Amino acid sequence: MFQRTRLQHSKFALAVRVSAAIFFLLLAPAPRAQDPFILSLATAIDQTSFTLRERLGLRLFFDTSLSEPAGVACASCHDPRRAFTGNNSTMNGVARGSRSDQFGTRDAPTVMYLATAPRFGSVERDGKRVPVGGFFWDGRADTLEEQAKQPLFNAVEMNNADTPALIAKVAKSAYAAEFRQVWGDTIFDDPETALDAVAASIAAFERTRAFQPFTSKFDYVMRGEAQFTAQEQRGLSLFTLRQKGNCAQCHSVDVASRDPQKSLFTDFGFHALGLPRSTRIPKNADPAFVDLGLCERVPVSLAKGRKPPAQDPATCGFFKTPTLRNITVTAPYMHNGFFDNLRDAVAFYATRDTDPARWYPGGKKYNDLPARYHANVNVETPPYQRRPQQGPQLSKVEIDDIVEFLYTLTDGYKPERK
Repeated sequence: MFQRTRLQHSKFALAVRVSAAIFFLLLAPAPRAQDPFILSLATAIDQTSFTLRERLGLRLFFDTSLSEPAGVACASCHDPRRAFTGNNSTMNGVARGSRSDQFGTRDAPTVMYLATAPRFGSVERDGKRVPVGGFFWDGRADTLEEQAKQPLFNAVEMNNADTPALIAKVAKSAYAAEFRQVWGDTIFDDPETALDAVAASIAAFERTRAFQPFTSKFDYVMRGEAQFTAQEQRGLSLFTLRQKGNCAQCHSVDVASRDPQKSLFTDFGFHALGLPRSTRIPKNADPAFVDLGLCERVPVSLAKGRKPPAQDPATCGFFKTPTLRNITVTAPYMHNGFFDNLRDAVAFYATRDTDPARWYPGGKKYNDLPARYHANVNVETPPYQRRPQQGPQLSKVEIDDIVEFLYTLTDGYKPERK
């Protein structure tokens, strides 16, 4: 059953197909080397309804000449074939930068279905204030524009030395004339103003339908144009039932409305799962290094020279809930890329506390979080409340059913026409 479903959904499509000729007409030879393979990925994106700003954002997003050294684009870690994830083709669960010996500490999350993400803040849930919103795993950017700037200058990502160095590349690019057309003839006179324009262009592209197509089987079912199989329907029920998977507690879904746009499969909240430590992450070779997530958050908007806010120990180990849309093509999973297999990721939720030896060396739980923060890990919300003597809340067959349902969230589904 899984093999059939995987084949059915393996050709991931982002809304539409477009002729390669349309894109390459826009791409004159650039002064700096560009990766033709990365550029070719853009040809699957329909630009016919794009504004000039959105088209400019696409060109920036796929431009491999903007890193230092050249060779890495936004699309290197956010590949459209993989729902805009990818980690620059690494196999260790985290992203490689423009320098081959430099790696990040977190899996590159999908950029899809984020256009409606709220700014970082807090809301009241179950009688207490909880953090929500923002971009990145720790919510440090409030907007897509703020998010777009950070990788450009991160030493383990695109590694530009400063704003003038980056803008000098844009000013010499094959699309510099179009940049001036969109933003004005004097846009390159002030590098900081030009950087804002770069970020606004990329964000405009990321708000297009290419990033939120709503073309999965789930969406067609919600619109009454397709039907779930019996196993997919069971999986959805298990996904939503509090007494079973309870996945919808954090990965929000609104089946009753029949409106796909109300089911983003994330509550944009933050949770401490107590994930196993990944030995594949280069920086984790240092036992003193620990990624504490939300409590180490430094807002992107924080002015240079200002002291970062004090840590809130109660949020150490918290990471943002990602959308599950297109989850079948976005491996590896979790903020540290620990799981390569989707079924293992689902099984972890059900068996973390009933069979810890399956996930942690020696069965010692939460080995990627200092003991003083173990109390932050969610052990109350089902299915986490179970204990070894009780057994997991989900059976192996029920886990299979949930995974089968998750395959219905992959965009590019083609319903049978009668």
